[in-house]
Amino acid sequence: MDLVTQTLGADGVLLIALNRPDRRNAIDDAMASALREAFERATTDADVRGVILTGEGKAFSAGGDLSRFERDWDPREFRHDSHKLTQLISLVERLEKPTVAAINGVATGAGTQLALVCDVRLMAPSARFVYREGRLGIIPSHGGVTRLVKLIGLARARDVILGGEEVSAADALAFGMVTAVADDVVAAARERLALMLERSPQAYAAAKRLLWLAANVDLESGMVAEGLAQSALIGTPEHKEAVWRRSSS
Repeated sequence: MDLVTQTLGADGVLLIALNRPDRRNAIDDAMASALREAFERATTDADVRGVILTGEGKAFSAGGDLSRFERDWDPREFRHDSHKLTQLISLVERLEKPTVAAINGVATGAGTQLALVCDVRLMAPSARFVYREGRLGIIPSHGGVTRLVKLIGLARARDVILGGEEVSAADALAFGMVTAVADDVVAAARERLALMLERSPQAYAAAKRLLWLAANVDLESGMVAEGLAQSALIGTPEHKEAVWRRSSS
């Protein structure tokens, strides 16, 4: 059985599904490798225009496989091992194509991070984010604290990480962790992705990277980057064709 299934539609949408339902799609080394391969494909395959990420079965992902905590780690070795999963999540975040998370069920740990790094996040009404790291004597990692603060602000991030253990779909929507709640998240993801794909691919990629940059630099640096991107985009065939269409209509 493939730990990660990939289905490329005629519309160029690649559906990537975590496929370890008997373990709530927990991410072990083999699944992490398969996920990395899938997203590398999405990066380099010109036929892939956008990605939907979801889970098979009742869970989106239970995060990193807890079996990795059943051994004694040298802190340096653990950081090296953990960094591999952090790199995978960063790969999803940096993909310069539209990404939509179809959160079909519970997400926790690294599974939550995989969902939150997607451009748009849709959540089933019964799905939830679970923050139980404190019961294990650890903290949300792989950007789990820092990225959440940047996404929803410090006060709400405190409520999520310190105030309780679970975040329902309704609360996740209110907090800004997800974009919308939908009964059929994969179908809703396809509809949302169709709108996203109406944008110029080059302009979409530039805007995505600039949004990430804006959360990490000062205003002046961000505006310099915007100017450089804009000056490059005005020379693209996509821009020239769009201007010609508007002037001809």
